[in-house]
Amino acid sequence: MKLSILDQSPIFYGETEGDALQSSKELAVLADRLGYTRYWVTEHHDLEHVACPAPEVLLSYIGAHTKQIRLGAGAILLPHYQPYKVVEVFNTLATLFPDRIDLGLGRAPGGSAEATTALSPRFLEEVRKMPEKVEELLHFLHHDFPKDHLFHNVQAKPIPNHRPEPWLLGTGKKSALLAAQQNLSYAFGYFMSDHDGKELFNTYRTNFVGDQPYTLLAVSVICSETESRAQELAHWTQVNNEARKKGDQTLLSVEEAKCVSLPNESNSKLISGTFKTVKKKLMNLEKEYEPDELMITTITPNREERLTSYQLLSEAIQQK
Repeated sequence: MKLSILDQSPIFYGETEGDALQSSKELAVLADRLGYTRYWVTEHHDLEHVACPAPEVLLSYIGAHTKQIRLGAGAILLPHYQPYKVVEVFNTLATLFPDRIDLGLGRAPGGSAEATTALSPRFLEEVRKMPEKVEELLHFLHHDFPKDHLFHNVQAKPIPNHRPEPWLLGTGKKSALLAAQQNLSYAFGYFMSDHDGKELFNTYRTNFVGDQPYTLLAVSVICSETESRAQELAHWTQVNNEARKKGDQTLLSVEEAKCVSLPNESNSKLISGTFKTVKKKLMNLEKEYEPDELMITTITPNREERLTSYQLLSEAIQQK
């Protein structure tokens, strides 16, 4: 089972954005030592509970403190940006950290309507142009525009010895099809989607134009030393998630969350428990979806329990 990490740079209870970014570096260093395959950072804008609007900046900091783990964005929200600039940035990262950089692309806004407008006044128009923007980005990445194209002689420098590996991230059919049509690896956000992931993976594999389709399943996991603590943390996560859906950005403590009941808690896609329980659930999920790789996102009330969760999970997977 290949395991990777999706880091949303959460701001832990009682901490600051600066603390959250340092925690991301701390987790990446641990992941590098434990042998996780890749480490991706998300992009969000003007949200109270997460700290990173610029994955490319945080990745350069993390890259300087790690040795071999692959690093990437999960994802750069392409409707906000010009493809040429995105490739310049990630070529720079790939030059600094050879053969370690992934370029994940997504189409989500990443924040409120107001923040989205501040970034991209014609966001919906740019979303509709997503297929064209992805194609243009890939031409810049590979420097293979047709000879009659305006950008034929334009290069996204610096030119790394190993290009960033492009990915498409998504939660619906459009992304699965686009990834297949553009010969891209595909990451499905299982933890945040109501769509049938098995159907999307089938759509991707069936329509893939290349030789080797590659799928990644992103899953929300909390692994603790006891079942009771895992349940408390899972409940805390779900209570705060439900509050955010209703527009409340206030982060509750574990004790405060205990006083809140959730009628549909048993239907959550969050996987929690001791390392034995979590390993069994992940193996069942792997058998059901048949991804090439699992990517784990974990949010807890404090950094210590997040580090512990990834440590326990790594030990569980390594055990036969």
